[in-house]
Amino acid sequence: LEANIQTALRECNYGRWNGLALKNVTASEPDAVARWLSDLSAAPHGGETLADLSRRVSAWIDETLAGRGRAVAVTHASVIRAAIVHVLEAPATAFWRIDIEPLSIVTVTSDGRVRKLRFPPSHIQTS
Repeated sequence: LEANIQTALRECNYGRWNGLALKNVTASEPDAVARWLSDLSAAPHGGETLADLSRRVSAWIDETLAGRGRAVAVTHASVIRAAIVHVLEAPATAFWRIDIEPLSIVTVTSDGRVRKLRFPPSHIQTS
């Protein structure tokens, strides 16, 4: 494999919230956090909107799946959420309903017409 940096897969730019725990930001800016969590076009932190993040991730997926072969991407939870929403053609509001655990593996497959998600069996949990 040849590794290269894909700027489309970089973490969301959280502006002045970069590096801060969400619980701390929520304590100091509850209205701003509430707006950010409910409106993907909002960027009260002065950084990138989640809508913009989703657009760049979607463009990368479309371009990558149009090519032949395989790609392995190591990236951040927000990027993975955006990718899942795009592949499933889910509404943008589904973004916050996806919980990405550290070191998760999500596989996107395509036959040129249909895109699917595949999760390793170790991610299946029973009650």
